[in-house]
Amino acid sequence: MRRPFMSSPTQLASLEGQQYLVLRPTRAVSDVYRAEQRSALGRVDAPHAHTEHVTLRAFHEPERREEVLSLIREWAVAQHPIEVIAEAVDVFPTPWQVVILRLTRTSSLVSAYAKLSTALDATDFRRLDERDTAEWTFHLSVIYAKTLSAAAWSELSHKSRRSLSKRPAETISEVEFVWYEDGVEHAEVIPFGLRSFR
Repeated sequence: MRRPFMSSPTQLASLEGQQYLVLRPTRAVSDVYRAEQRSALGRVDAPHAHTEHVTLRAFHEPERREEVLSLIREWAVAQHPIEVIAEAVDVFPTPWQVVILRLTRTSSLVSAYAKLSTALDATDFRRLDERDTAEWTFHLSVIYAKTLSAAAWSELSHKSRRSLSKRPAETISEVEFVWYEDGVEHAEVIPFGLRSFR
């Protein structure tokens, strides 16, 4: 059964009208993510996603969600499986204050992101927090610590950051399109390399 990414009414309200394209690790990368999240939450009480995910894009297109989804389905038809490798526990510093599991820039991950950029460049969809392929840090957000004081964040950041001696890896062969509407999280799983007849 699918576990939702967000569940609290506050989190759901803050995401209303937004859409996310994500990869969902389920094996080796998932295991290390969950261990790191347990460790971080043992140090501080902070908001966090309930399910591990790698965000490829974020949108705010409540009126054109089906158009966005149509483009993503077409991109997915030509997409090959994506290798994800966790390389370090890192942070996005102030003002974001997010503990992350940073991923290696594998060729399949970079290629997928770049091809999606090319497809989106021909549209005027409203994209959120987007970066060029060369600037994007591929990651899974462990906890969102924006509300911590400067001192508490400094301590958490210092204790969290490190390279992983073992680099867990897995290959993902589908993408998930997640959207928030009327206080509810919805999702569609789209396999790579298959044309939908919807």
